[in-house]
Amino acid sequence: MRLSWILLTVCFQSSIFAQNLDFRILKSVNHSYTPTGGKVFKTITNSVNPISIGAPVGLCLGGVLTKNSEIRWNSYELGSASILTSLLTTGLKLSIHRERPFNQYPNDIIKYTKGGSYSFPSGHTSAAFATATSISLIYPKWYIIVPAYLWAGSVGYSRMYLGVHYPTDVFAGALLGTGTSIGTHYLFKYIKQKQVAKQQVML
Repeated sequence: MRLSWILLTVCFQSSIFAQNLDFRILKSVNHSYTPTGGKVFKTITNSVNPISIGAPVGLCLGGVLTKNSEIRWNSYELGSASILTSLLTTGLKLSIHRERPFNQYPNDIIKYTKGGSYSFPSGHTSAAFATATSISLIYPKWYIIVPAYLWAGSVGYSRMYLGVHYPTDVFAGALLGTGTSIGTHYLFKYIKQKQVAKQQVML
């Protein structure tokens, strides 16, 4: 009984410490805001939808125009990763119901951009990392991987800088987007191998 009480106390204190650390990191980042930084990070945060939607659409159009089935297939993979990530992110938000930091700490956290529904996980971050991971797996070249992840990381930072997400929201979004894209990549790879094997049998 005493051991159970000790374990419960330790877990509770650890939870309080983690929450305080989450808040302190966010406050430090949010309070470093400058007008110039605000413009830069608003541009970065607003780039998520155009890039996440534009990348698969652009690839698909390129594949159609060049009659390249490989490029079209890559666009389907990229688009599927983005859609699946969005669905999972929305499901988690509606299940966990975490309040936005500017609502929970109105006297400490300043909101510099739009923050819609619930906070956990960060939808902008999950979308950015889904796109960055998917494009990096499809085209594994350093000059694609490095800019892709620099952009995705900047998106995550921008969400804290602008006061709309906790560090744990961003971290969870990055893990979700990355994991979903890896899973999607190997699923598409499996499907493609099956199709090739089927074509060989028919020949």
